[in-house]
Amino acid sequence: MAAIKIEDLRKVYRVGESKVVALDHITMEMEPGEVTSILGTSGSGKTTLLNMIAGLEKPTKGNIEMFGYNIVKLNERQLARFRQHYVGFIFQSYNLLTALTALENVALPLIFRGVERSKRERMAMKMLEAVGLKKHALHKPTQLSGGQQQRVGIARAFVIRPKVIFADEPTGNLDSRTTKEVMELMMEITRENGQNLVLVTHDSNIAGYADRIVHIMDGKIQQSQLIKRG
Repeated sequence: MAAIKIEDLRKVYRVGESKVVALDHITMEMEPGEVTSILGTSGSGKTTLLNMIAGLEKPTKGNIEMFGYNIVKLNERQLARFRQHYVGFIFQSYNLLTALTALENVALPLIFRGVERSKRERMAMKMLEAVGLKKHALHKPTQLSGGQQQRVGIARAFVIRPKVIFADEPTGNLDSRTTKEVMELMMEITRENGQNLVLVTHDSNIAGYADRIVHIMDGKIQQSQLIKRG
């Protein structure tokens, strides 16, 4: 059974009196534990597709089933609860709170789950250790390099052990060496935990880390390519 199933997904935006078709009849599936890369140029619809799957935007038409839930039919409160328990996010611009330490940033999703302070600090520290930043736990984002900030972002996404992680151009602000380190780290944690990872990128080298590459152009899937490993 597919972990994520997308059927006839369509998104149309109104710009004045005109209609812009951002997604045009997208149908695809992702198996449990699969790393899926959505590859496309700027304006291809890849980020819109990620936002739809993550429940951040409602489609004009179509269904999205994730882990037995039809998220299109959930109201805002139900969606928020679903994301809280099932979903992690990794952003290109890190999206860390500058007033908080690395430890506090990582622990933040656990607050919304009602985890008491001592336990969430232990869990956050364990994740920081996993991404190699235990010694930087009390540093604020301005005291960290771009690569270190993204590692904090990764730790924050994985600390709740979500079933699926959405990553939108997660290495877009990093140099090539740090990009390789960050991608390998994400793959290692995802594989170890058997989680789904949906990765949006314009870079075919980044897409190559995935089990499946979905090529998107003008809001349509051009090709879905399964990558054979080993």
